[in-house]
Amino acid sequence: MQTGAQDQPTNGKEEQVTTGAESMEEEFMWEEYLEETGATAAPHTIFRHVEVSLQSSFQPGMKLEVASKSSPETYWVATIITTCGQLLLLRYSGYGDDRRADFWCDVMTAELHPVGWCAQNHKTLTPPEAIREKYSDWTEFLVQDLTGSRTAPANLLEGPLRGKNTVDLIVAGSVLELQNLSDPLLYWPVRVIQNIGGRLRLRPVGLSERHRAQDTWLFYLDVRLRPLGWALENRLTLEPPTELRPLLSDRDWQQALQNAQADGQKDAVPLEVFKDHADLPRHAFRTGMKLEMVSPWEQLLIRPVSVTKVYSDTYFQVTLDDLCAEAAPLSAVCHANSPGILPVQWCLKNGVALERPRGYEGPDFDWADYLKQSGSEAAPDACFPDTGHTRGFAEDMWLEAVNPARPEEVCVARVSRVRGRLLWLRLEGVLQPQSECIVDVESMDIFPVGWCEANSYPLTPPLRPVCQKQKKIAVVQPEKQSAPPAEAPPVVACQPVAMDTATANGRYCCSRVFVNHRCFSGPYLNKGRIAELPRAVGPGKCSLVLKELLSMLINAAYKPGRVLKELQQLQEPGWDSQEETLKAKYKGKTYRSTVRIVRLAEQIPDFCRKVCVKLQCCPNLLGPDLRADSCPENCSVQTKTKYTYYYGKKRRLPKAVGGDEAKPARRRRKRKAIFVQKKRRSSNMDYTAAGSPQDSDEEEEEDEELMQSCSEGSSSEPRDDQTDASSVEATGGGGRPRRAAALRRAFSAAVSLRPLINGSINTINHFHRF
Repeated sequence: MQTGAQDQPTNGKEEQVTTGAESMEEEFMWEEYLEETGATAAPHTIFRHVEVSLQSSFQPGMKLEVASKSSPETYWVATIITTCGQLLLLRYSGYGDDRRADFWCDVMTAELHPVGWCAQNHKTLTPPEAIREKYSDWTEFLVQDLTGSRTAPANLLEGPLRGKNTVDLIVAGSVLELQNLSDPLLYWPVRVIQNIGGRLRLRPVGLSERHRAQDTWLFYLDVRLRPLGWALENRLTLEPPTELRPLLSDRDWQQALQNAQADGQKDAVPLEVFKDHADLPRHAFRTGMKLEMVSPWEQLLIRPVSVTKVYSDTYFQVTLDDLCAEAAPLSAVCHANSPGILPVQWCLKNGVALERPRGYEGPDFDWADYLKQSGSEAAPDACFPDTGHTRGFAEDMWLEAVNPARPEEVCVARVSRVRGRLLWLRLEGVLQPQSECIVDVESMDIFPVGWCEANSYPLTPPLRPVCQKQKKIAVVQPEKQSAPPAEAPPVVACQPVAMDTATANGRYCCSRVFVNHRCFSGPYLNKGRIAELPRAVGPGKCSLVLKELLSMLINAAYKPGRVLKELQQLQEPGWDSQEETLKAKYKGKTYRSTVRIVRLAEQIPDFCRKVCVKLQCCPNLLGPDLRADSCPENCSVQTKTKYTYYYGKKRRLPKAVGGDEAKPARRRRKRKAIFVQKKRRSSNMDYTAAGSPQDSDEEEEEDEELMQSCSEGSSSEPRDDQTDASSVEATGGGGRPRRAAALRRAFSAAVSLRPLINGSINTINHFHRF
């Protein structure tokens, strides 16, 4: 029995793909996915139901009682002018259209109460002092002002629902009434199991967890949802759905109904939840009319249907046209705004295939012949909503959509086609053939990018080959690989191989970036630490590879903070770059700075060269090319001062001393420079006031850096026998810039102790004669 690869699903390219829980193990990031694929997210504003769900529960024009600022013991009536989250802009009654005294308050902290609270609690209503003389009878004014107005609900001003948005007023355990799918005149209470950003998981009352397969998912703005008691108020019937009745006895169903009504009265859902429910318009359909409809029973098919029953001026029933004698009728309840109902000839006008009725005889389906044969009429265009309104959707936009086959699953989806009000969606996380569906632009089963993340709900990511599953980190290649060369394994379809980065991983991914440690390291980087770095970083996302590379360089510096400062100034106008935060640790302190890093693979060579120039090292130290033994710059035989001249701050070049005969002279000059440095420091310690412990540490630190630079064999050399002490002070230490504090101390010592400095100069000339 074979298992493994043969049992795994494929994506049509002979590549194994991950499904379900396997794909969820890898974190999916919308921002990175859109950036790598160059895709466009659908604008958030075109998802009307989501925009409505984010609105405040308070509405402009609502009245409430608020404590006076001048006297907290007195209150006055105020009107809500506008809202911003849990903030309310209020205006005291009596100011009319004068907004100079408008003020903001926080629902969660301000003392706000519904109208009538002061009378119930024996509190005083007193108008503000600024308008106290405006009316002689404030009682009469309040009666006129409050007549016909709407007061802010008490449960929104106090208690557990205080300050919550409309969508958050529906909590787990709330009871609502749900319209029957097959009969619009029947309702049954349902209990809220989950509320995911307004998308409700509902379970008919009387059923338990073992009946969870009967749960329904609906957005809270769906017209099928009503508050508890709405059916009886409108003289409708409360009955459990026909398909669920065998699950319980009639007595159990009635007991469940009584319990639900008791629970609903105890913790009723605020009516503010239903303030945004659309009122259904009257329809003009008559029995016998024909139309086109997206089939709710078949996927991706549009079929002819007929109006077979009119329930009221709001609801009617359509039945799928089927000319086979033994076919069972398939019917659905619709209203004037039902998604998916289309006028006759809509498919022909929009270039969409119309599925002919079952049993229809003839090579091609023609509406005119079909209407004539059946003796029926087409529903007029006036019966349908605006069928050409797209709400701004376009092809190749990305969004999140509910999987029709599994309503609890929300998938990454792409708009593959737009025709009028209909969207053809490709569910990227679902296997064929359930990976495509048709939805209306007003559907409440589609959501903007990031909706699942904002509501902490799992999102099914796109299907990807198993062997392409990679962590989002840069891969660091070890410098030395002692493993013996083995026989190359056969290349499979999705195995990483050497290929063009623009075609394999996109423009935002790159291959390896090498660290050529034999190249000149410059005054900032420690050559010994550079040699210990990995030989290469990558492959991976450009920004991640370069961030890892720069972090390694910072840690390999004599003073990481100085390198970080230099990198912070690195930027070019033509780069497609992004900001990354890098850290440098030095003597127990951590420094952070923002550095701009290129994002495109073609810009990496230029970026690496600019980094090298900025750090005054060989331009081939970093780059996409491996320099194993020789460098085109011939940097191994050059001195540090020459690189400082060509790639760093341009300073005067010393006279070159070449050949093997110059080596003893170089060593003598190094020893002389170190001796002079120590002697001058000891003189400064004896005769200046700058000899504090802190300054001493800085001097020792500079001395240590000088020794490290000299140990690399690339320190700057004295110009000639006429080199004075000041030139040694400024350029000593291998071209490393001196601290400003050290230079100031040297200058102050030269001014105050000129005789001693002259003596030092004589000492230097004495040593030069040896």
